[in-house]
Amino acid sequence: MLPFWIALQFLSSLPVSLSGMPAPQAMGRSLLFYPLVGLVFGGVLLALNALLGGAPLYLHGALLLSAWVLLSGGLHLDGLADSADAWLGGFGDRERTLQIMKDPRSGPIAVVTLVLVLLIKFCAMLAVIESGHTLILLLAPVIARSAMLGLFLCTPYVRAGGLGQALADHLPRTAGKLVLCVVALACALLGGGWVVLVAAAGFCWLRHLMCRRLGGATGDTAGALLELLEVAVLVAWAV
Repeated sequence: MLPFWIALQFLSSLPVSLSGMPAPQAMGRSLLFYPLVGLVFGGVLLALNALLGGAPLYLHGALLLSAWVLLSGGLHLDGLADSADAWLGGFGDRERTLQIMKDPRSGPIAVVTLVLVLLIKFCAMLAVIESGHTLILLLAPVIARSAMLGLFLCTPYVRAGGLGQALADHLPRTAGKLVLCVVALACALLGGGWVVLVAAAGFCWLRHLMCRRLGGATGDTAGALLELLEVAVLVAWAV
């Protein structure tokens, strides 16, 4: 179960503490458990949604969205902000884009991107809460974190060294493809076939952008992918 705890520690702010640095092989296998981390997130969100039943709609949505952000510690939002800054400021140049991504400061485009993404996510969640069709609170975290597994399966990692390189180099690819197929089938059987297709289309488009600009993916673009796909599947479900 070590790979699961590695995945949970990396992707969440939950109180998980591992002694020492795991072996690269365990790091790579942890990617197989990203969908399971999404399932944990979804379970927490569904439980909180049930507890908030009867609360004013906007307060309900705001607390649910806040919990969603806090569960990941804002990790993926940070990747989205860095990617947004780099995409605009990089002016189409690969090296400049990668350099800007490493800058911890956030520019105006990062702030605007975060505000818009969170606003759209909030409004979509209000629609979901009002409709009572809240299964998407389970499906969205699972689908988005499965997409990260898919990204490492089929996309070169462009920063040599570091955590991302260990994940990419030691990911069991056959097992990863099997996990993705099982997750996609399970989500479709739960009634999420439409949002799986939306997520697949969004994944292909975003991966295309990464490969065209960078020749592959980075940790920041993986985080951006996760956030944007969560929003996409929420909106698709809401409408």
